Amino acid sequence: EKGLFIAESPKVIIRALNGGYEPVSVLVEKKQALEDAETIAVLERCANVPVYTAEFAVLTKLTGFKLTRGMLCVMKRRNLPGLREICAGCDRIAVLENVMNPTNVGAIFRSAAALHMDAVILTGGCSNPLYRRASRVSMGTVFQIPWTFVDRSVSWPKEGMHILRELGFKTAAMALKENSVSIADPKLAKEEKLAVILGTEGDGLLAETIAACDYKVMIPMSQGVDSLNVAAASAVAFWQLGMKNC
Repeated sequence: EKGLFIAESPKVIIRALNGGYEPVSVLVEKKQALEDAETIAVLERCANVPVYTAEFAVLTKLTGFKLTRGMLCVMKRRNLPGLREICAGCDRIAVLENVMNPTNVGAIFRSAAALHMDAVILTGGCSNPLYRRASRVSMGTVFQIPWTFVDRSVSWPKEGMHILRELGFKTAAMALKENSVSIADPKLAKEEKLAVILGTEGDGLLAETIAACDYKVMIPMSQGVDSLNVAAASAVAFWQLGMKNC
């Protein structure tokens, strides 16, 4: 609400600093501040902001949970780019539709950054990538890969999908439907620009979204398993579709 978020653990904080995010204050375990090299490196880069220290038990009582690697940093949010701006120069993007679990959002970002996605687009029903747990699960990759929310003035999927088409993207809905093509279909890899669209936990993509996509894509299953968790499915999809094969 006030343009702030909390980053947790030295590695995540360092990646946020590298991404140009501005620190406001730091809360750190006293022992870690004196002995941990990665923590000390963070503190050196936050030399001009307040640093608060306490024993681990005190920090746990203050925050209500056990800190991962004993460090939190309050940082300033940045203005998000628009959908057209974020997609400029991209060949492969991930679109998350109403993915609400912050752990899943963080895991998807980590896979997107590692497996050749150029950007991530989120609809309004998604958990915010700067939520503490999401950014920590992502290992700080939310500060490395470009991302934005579909603007509130743009309806999803109708207007949002139209913009993606205008920008030259073919759209691939990850959906277990009878008329879906295999994720290994060579036509997908040959597309110059491809948007991989993943849906919410449980219900998957909206029927309207699926109907509007150029492709309906499924990951072949075995052993009677009907689907994968959305974060696991994203890793498979990004690995298979993340690079063009012209």
